[in-house]
Amino acid sequence: MSILNTKFKKWLVPLIALLLFVGLAVAVMQKPQAPEVTFTTLDGQKISMQALRGKTVLVNFWATDCPGCIKEMPELIDTYQQYKDKNFVVIAVAMPYDPPAQVANYTREKNLPFAVMHDGYGEMVKAFGDVNLTPTSFIFDAQGHRLQKVIGELNFAELRKLLNQKAS
Repeated sequence: MSILNTKFKKWLVPLIALLLFVGLAVAVMQKPQAPEVTFTTLDGQKISMQALRGKTVLVNFWATDCPGCIKEMPELIDTYQQYKDKNFVVIAVAMPYDPPAQVANYTREKNLPFAVMHDGYGEMVKAFGDVNLTPTSFIFDAQGHRLQKVIGELNFAELRKLLNQKAS
């Protein structure tokens, strides 16, 4: 019995190490899922992340007083217009500290063609991992897996390359 016990102990540590390695590899390879949230747009429309399955979704946290946000907005509009018929959706989430009237005025003046919400209670900020810098964007694939998190201005050449891959 002691020979069997010794052989068992000899293989136990490598077996545990292998199982831990496999578990870690699986965890690293899994892409984070989109939070199960429902956006309420400025015009009162409710859009759930679940309802957006089958589409590539870009959730952009922004503010009207954020220079980078304002700088990237025209190109975000152009990219949305170019890819909206290819199952691409943009949800612009204005930060809780942004005055709601200012968000509404900016949205109207710039004629933003995508869904815009004001996150007055900070629910989206929390659901997306305590977003505190703007702009911050999250890109999700058709299955709701997070493809990218971008803090700072988007690289639109890279975004279009990604969207072209998803459209083909």
